[in-house]
Amino acid sequence: MQLIEHLPFTTKSVIGSRARLGLVVLSSDYTIEHEFGTLIDMAGVDVFTARIANDPQVTPETLAAMEPRITDTASLILVGDHVDVLAYGCTSASILLGADRIDSLLNAAKPTAQTTNPISAAFAAFDALGAHRIGVLTPYRRDVNEQVHAYITSHGYEVPVFGSFNEEMDPVVATIDTDSLVGAIDRLREGHELDAIFVSCTSVRLADAVAELEARTNLPVTSSNHALAWHCLRLAGIEEAVHGKGRLFECSPKL
Repeated sequence: MQLIEHLPFTTKSVIGSRARLGLVVLSSDYTIEHEFGTLIDMAGVDVFTARIANDPQVTPETLAAMEPRITDTASLILVGDHVDVLAYGCTSASILLGADRIDSLLNAAKPTAQTTNPISAAFAAFDALGAHRIGVLTPYRRDVNEQVHAYITSHGYEVPVFGSFNEEMDPVVATIDTDSLVGAIDRLREGHELDAIFVSCTSVRLADAVAELEARTNLPVTSSNHALAWHCLRLAGIEEAVHGKGRLFECSPKL
């Protein structure tokens, strides 16, 4: 056998050539990767994920239990290389731990990356949309909802109406259908003056219905995955408007 080694080659950056987006995904999440694939469909913009161990039952205790695993999980994304943006894909845990703590844990894994999470992305989305009075819909149980409401209002937004499915199992949340979401959003709008609707939780499937919901409600509509995908793009310097994905994807963040 003739062995030929050190053959010459050339290189060309194709995957992630415009932007590399890192995403920490809950092990119980069925939805976020699918919706990111729907929302981010651009040549050279690629998403790289790692899954973090979590309990599929969403409680304050199970959410807090992820904290010591966030940095190690994020470190698994493109080991030895950088990402432009690094996101943590859990809204309720980001609220419970606080966005600043999430940023710190992510940057411990990827020091040069810009960081985000669903609630920081939602706030950036509200500001870009000029929205102050937010109708909030979640799947969470009451003790988690109380923390969500307090966190949003403590950051200067009004929440005139707050609705919940009160379902604490993540795999069940992933199966909530569009008709249920539409019906719940219609209930939230009744008798309330709102600037936007926010549907919290990365397990909720909403991205494909945003444009339809906006036409139905005449309000901007966003969700955890919808806002997070948009924020990742904008933080990575991808500024072009994307039509057909809802009003948010035609906006730039307020600096």
